[in-house]
Amino acid sequence: MRVKFTLTMDDLTVDDQHYDSVVIDWITEVEQQEVLDLSQKWITSQNFLTRRMIGLQRVGESSLTIEPMDETISSDYE
Repeated sequence: MRVKFTLTMDDLTVDDQHYDSVVIDWITEVEQQEVLDLSQKWITSQNFLTRRMIGLQRVGESSLTIEPMDETISSDYE
């Protein structure tokens, strides 16, 4: 299924530079189980982002939104 991910990070430090806010979004094709696994890891891991993002040293607040995409709409943009 096609899914849109939106990652919002506030009060973060990357390579010793401070940023008030960064928003990253992307659309990808994933299996439903992958979405469930990612959601579980996001909820249970305190350092989920800093372990995966090169240069990210600290994040004050973060959120991850996962939205299924309507296939009929998304196919218009391919």
